[in-house]
Amino acid sequence: MSKIVIRFFLLLSRLPWRLFFLLSDLEYLLMYHVVRYRRQIVRRNLTTSFPEKPTEEIVAIEKGFYHWFCDYFFETLKMFSMSHEEMLRHIEFRGLDAVDDCFDQGKDCAAFLGHYCNWEYLSATSLGLQRHPQAPVGLIYHPLYNKTFDQLFIDIRQSKRGVCIPKQQILRYLVTYRRERRASLFGYIADQGPKWENIHLWLPFLGHETPVFTGAERIMRKMHDVVFYVDMERVARGRYRATFRKISDDAALEDPFVITRRYFALLELSIRRDPQCYLWTHNRWKRTREEFDSRFEIKEGKVVPRKNISNA
Repeated sequence: MSKIVIRFFLLLSRLPWRLFFLLSDLEYLLMYHVVRYRRQIVRRNLTTSFPEKPTEEIVAIEKGFYHWFCDYFFETLKMFSMSHEEMLRHIEFRGLDAVDDCFDQGKDCAAFLGHYCNWEYLSATSLGLQRHPQAPVGLIYHPLYNKTFDQLFIDIRQSKRGVCIPKQQILRYLVTYRRERRASLFGYIADQGPKWENIHLWLPFLGHETPVFTGAERIMRKMHDVVFYVDMERVARGRYRATFRKISDDAALEDPFVITRRYFALLELSIRRDPQCYLWTHNRWKRTREEFDSRFEIKEGKVVPRKNISNA
């Protein structure tokens, strides 16, 4: 059954762009006006992130977000049948010469990115490398519960030379590549909310005191990675620009959490430049500092429940 579904999406991906965008426009009408998919969460996220903006502007951003969100699905599906040459007409890479320089020196690299613009297009990053096109570009992902769609996204990403790596196996892949003396670039999307037991850092982000993941930074420090931030921009429907900006020459030499702080500061700048292209459907600020402090404490670097407090 899964093979039939994947074959169907492969055939669907061969439709022309003009028809894809027509389907996306129809999906927008259904999702925004009929289904009203997560409209309350999106509106709350926007109004609390941009309290200075009038309601009319918030609504305009909201509608623009849903238009982009529908485009995202069809843009990603289209990748299934895009040649490498066509892919590079839809994603322009800048700053990859600095990654090539690191590979010349045998250094491993890591890249922070967000759920901003079409992050799936970054699975084609190795196509933009001039001197080391065969270097492993690891795409860290959380396996989907639906096995068919999980395999669909793996096939799409790996069709552009990306190496899909379940987050539980990151270190195994890194150690293997290092043992083989193959310099690599691993991409980490670290902007969603951690569970209570994984909260070790709170940062100001889009006007909120925000709990953030720190696991990616710990891995980068362990591997002495050169770290980049990927600043994405939407140039037109189906077309993006990704600029790799170096934020550390050696993660291990930075003070703890400095790299994570730089990442979130840069991500916020990207979002404020064009807020329509961020994933506002995620209930990002459901965990508050006040509730965390009342229910948990940190002992010996671990988050543990406070005694006599129910965490059900």
